[in-house]
Amino acid sequence: MDKRYLLVIGCAAALCLTGCDKTKKKATGTDEVLPVDVAIAPVDTVLLSKPYPGTLTAVGSVDIVGRVNGVLLTQDFKDGDMVKKGQLLFTIEDGPYVDAVREAEATLTTAQSQYEYNSKHYDAMQKALASDAVAQIEVLQAKSAVEQSEADIKSAKAALAGAHSNLSYCTIYSPLDGQSNIGAYTPGTYISGADSPVVLATIYDNSQLNANFFIEDASFLRSFVNENGRSKIDYDSVPVIFSETLPHEYKGKLIYLAPDVDTSTGTLHVRCRIQNPYGELKAGMYATINLPYKLEPHAVLVKDASISTSQTNKFLYVVNDSNRIVYTPIEVGEMANDSMRIVTKGLKGGEKYVTKALLKVRPGMEIKPILTK
Repeated sequence: MDKRYLLVIGCAAALCLTGCDKTKKKATGTDEVLPVDVAIAPVDTVLLSKPYPGTLTAVGSVDIVGRVNGVLLTQDFKDGDMVKKGQLLFTIEDGPYVDAVREAEATLTTAQSQYEYNSKHYDAMQKALASDAVAQIEVLQAKSAVEQSEADIKSAKAALAGAHSNLSYCTIYSPLDGQSNIGAYTPGTYISGADSPVVLATIYDNSQLNANFFIEDASFLRSFVNENGRSKIDYDSVPVIFSETLPHEYKGKLIYLAPDVDTSTGTLHVRCRIQNPYGELKAGMYATINLPYKLEPHAVLVKDASISTSQTNKFLYVVNDSNRIVYTPIEVGEMANDSMRIVTKGLKGGEKYVTKALLKVRPGMEIKPILTK
């Protein structure tokens, strides 16, 4: 067979195979550009904050004490109850104190009667002295008796007031609205509160609580002294987060900065006030206070999960106008809005960057960008 004929047949076969291969690639899509999720880096005003651990304390708490001696007769609330101001809490036996009031009343009555008698006697002695019927010394003695009676009345009134006070201590009412703790004594227990008051229970006003925390001296200077735009930061709505998820969100109002720094720790005591309308917060709970310290008006933001790290720097895969991947080293700042990271250098607002499939792309690669939020 002619060699030239064989050569033509071979070339035709090769062209056929090549065409089939291209058709196959086209059918399988292996020449298609890889679709990749990308996002546009926004520029936004960001309020930067720093978390500080803190502890909640009740704004008000009062120890309910027994101030007299006697048997505790009743506890008129259940342990842990919410109580109202003026609500009866405890009663202590009052028999001896009722008797003491009666005795003091009788003493006062006697002193008042003696005063009336001595006053009349003094008046009579003064008239008798005018007619030289008595000596001057007798008039002076009568006047002294009147003055003594006046002192006896004052003493009796004081004793009666003390007796009434002791009697009133036998019935104990709540001085404020709040939640009680567990009663320290059961009814039937003898209370010795006359010499030193005995704590029977404590009432906590949890309608609002204080979150106490401590910040470093440097943080204080940055947050409250030298930072431009501090007046634009809302310190009346400081976010407060709890380890346990609560049904409601809470914010505190900054109400206190210690006048001095603790030299032993280099920290400053700070306090914010939290309203507790739902009764979910309790004194002693731990909290995280996200204290704002800086307003960044032109922050370039990217998703933190989109940032990769090499041995020398952090970088993003940026998509240029030709839809090709550009390896872009960046410098980053703090987190913002939970999942976003501030880029301080290397990226401009409005540029597109890869958010997913980071292991499938490489510099110079052409992609089909799929814009995501």
